[in-house]
Amino acid sequence: MINTFPATLYVKRKTMTKPLTEMSLQELWQLFPIQLTPHRDEWRDWYAAEARHLQQLLHGHIRAIAHIGSTAIPGIWAKPIIDILIEVADAATLQNAANILVAHGYLQMSASDTRISLNKGYTPEGFAERVFHIHLRLPGDHDEYYFRDYLREHPAIAKQYEALKLSLWKPYEHDRDGYTNAKGDFIRAITARAKKNAPPLRSGGGLGFP
Repeated sequence: MINTFPATLYVKRKTMTKPLTEMSLQELWQLFPIQLTPHRDEWRDWYAAEARHLQQLLHGHIRAIAHIGSTAIPGIWAKPIIDILIEVADAATLQNAANILVAHGYLQMSASDTRISLNKGYTPEGFAERVFHIHLRLPGDHDEYYFRDYLREHPAIAKQYEALKLSLWKPYEHDRDGYTNAKGDFIRAITARAKKNAPPLRSGGGLGFP
C-alpha cells in the first residue's frame, strides 16, 4: 500500500507547522484518534448527500455506490465517519476516478492496483463535522455488503459487534491499525456466514446498493 498524504496539508504543533507527510503514524493517530458515538439517524442523510455529490463528480465512472461500515447499521455505536464504497469498471477508471476526487479536495490515503482509499474531512485541527472515507474498488470487491446486510438482519449479532468495538476503543484509541486488526476475526467469520447463506450480489446499475 502506498501512503500519499498531500504535502499541502499541515498540522500545527507548538510553534511549528509540520506537514503530515513528515509525521509518524503515532503522531497521526494522536491527531485523528478512534472515536465512537451512539448511532445517529442523520448519518443516512449525510451518506445520501455525499453520494449525490460523488455521482456529479464521477459521472460515467460509477458502476455501484453504497453506504458501508458501522454508520450503515442502525442501533450500534460507530466512528462518526461515513464509509462509501464505489465500484468502477476497470483499473484505468479506478485511477481516473481517484484523480478527479483529488482534484476536488479529497485526500488520497492509500493505493494499490485494485483499491484506492480517499478521505474528506481531515483538517489541521482534527476531524471536521462531517468525515467521509471513500473506497474505490473493482467490480465484485464488496464483501462489506454481506457483513452490513447480515448485521442489519440480525440485531443480536450487531450488538455483539458493538460490544467488541466498545471493548477495543480505549485500548486502541491511538492505534487505528491495531483497532482494525482486532476486529478482523469477527468480521471475517460473519462475512463468511453471510456469503454462505446469501445469493451473489450484483454490481453495477447507477446508485447500486443502498
